[in-house]
Order: sequence, then C-alpha cells, then structure tokens
Amino acid sequence: MDSEWAALTASGATTLVSLMVTDSWTRARELLRRFLSRSDPGNPTITDLDTARARLLASPPTGRPHEARDTVEQWDAYLRHLLEAHVVSGAELRELLTSLQHLQSEAARPDAVHNTINGGIQHGPVIQSGRITGLTIHAHHPDAPQN
Repeated sequence: MDSEWAALTASGATTLVSLMVTDSWTRARELLRRFLSRSDPGNPTITDLDTARARLLASPPTGRPHEARDTVEQWDAYLRHLLEAHVVSGAELRELLTSLQHLQSEAARPDAVHNTINGGIQHGPVIQSGRITGLTIHAHHPDAPQN
C-alpha cells in the first residue's frame, strides 16, 4: 500500500475513534453504516464498532489512551483491508473521511447549532422553537414598493 493510502486509513481511523466519545457519535456511526452497507453489505462491522466504543467509554481515564490507540490500530487495519481488497476506492474513503472530519470540527464547537430545512423555498426568517413570546421580526422585502 502506498503512503498516501496509509495516511488516509490512519487519519480515517483516528478521526473515527475520536468521534466515539463525542455527541456527534450517532451521526458518525450512521455515516459509517451507510458507507459499509454500500461497500461491504452484511458485514458485522457496525456491531464491532459499537463494541469498540463501549470498551473505550468503559475504560478508566488512565487506560483510555491505550484503549484508544488499540482501537485506532484495529480500524486502520480494517480500512486498509477494504482498500487493498478493492472493496472501496480511495475516493470513497476520502469522501467518508471528509464527512467524519466535518463532524469532528462540529464536535469541537459544542455551542454550534446545525439545522437543515427540506422542501420548498423560504423567502424569510425560519424559526425553530418550542414557544416564542414577544418576538418582532423585521424583514426586508426587496419586491416591496419604496416610499
């Protein structure tokens, strides 16, 4: 395996394991599940991933770096296997890594909020809330006649 792919699998494994202990884990797990179902259907890898996460979370703080290193090595080997067996392409793995790194950067900003609006076109403010009282919205309407 050339050094570019080795760096890619190492980075992917490190990013994946670092996400295991964040609030972004559910989204990261879903990204990996979709990736693996396309490339290696029927593989029990998601169960292995959940087991690795449980071991990492259960390890005492003093043992966590060692457990994390072992887990990174395990997933680096697995990602390398997928590339070497031509189950996935380097481009597919790079795309997964980019998505995981995006999640990792979001996890580093715990105060960040990400909302997605689907369907239709919105021409003004969109508010997501439980209950709002005393709110005034001043919106600029470019089509409105000016006085």
